Amino acid sequence: MLFKTKNRKEKAKEEIRNLEVQTRRKEKINKEKVNVKWVSQITVVAFTLSFSLSFISETTIPNLSLIFGIILTLAFVFLGVLFDIIGVSVTSADEKVFHSMNSRKVRGSNIAVKMVKNAEKVSNFCCDVIGDICGIISGASAASIAAILSMNLKTNPLFTSLFVAATIAALTIGGKALGKTFAINKSNIIIYESSKFISYFYHPKKNTKKKK
Repeated sequence: MLFKTKNRKEKAKEEIRNLEVQTRRKEKINKEKVNVKWVSQITVVAFTLSFSLSFISETTIPNLSLIFGIILTLAFVFLGVLFDIIGVSVTSADEKVFHSMNSRKVRGSNIAVKMVKNAEKVSNFCCDVIGDICGIISGASAASIAAILSMNLKTNPLFTSLFVAATIAALTIGGKALGKTFAINKSNIIIYESSKFISYFYHPKKNTKKKK
């Protein structure tokens, strides 16, 4: 019995060592693949969009009516959840499916191939950049809604602000939690429908270089 216990411990230690070796190899490969240009570009884009929309939201949203403020907040919560679904889907989609569709000239399949090939970038943009923007606007809208409710209902401003912020956070987190399950199970369909929609506005340039 004691021998079996020691044997199990030794096997467990060996498995852990193998896992550490594989992790170091993976980290080395990923470091070599780091796209410095993309990181720089997305950082600049995120800063510019966040700064611009923060300024716009802080100067315009406080003047909105209660109904419009609620609609705007729910719209951006939904938008954040939607892009989070796309960001998760693209990391688990099967590229082979879209190559097969692209060979049959199915609309949007060429864009789907590009999206899956650049899954890390697409996921970063959808989940982080768009998510940040939606968070900024919904947060500003929440402050506006709380101020109006507090004034109209004569409630405590702090309690009202906390309640509205907590409600929006719960809707966002709950929506994303539900969306992630849907995204993983329906990843190929989601990416196909997204790429088909994008194809109406974006047409990738075909490689027209002649072979020598």
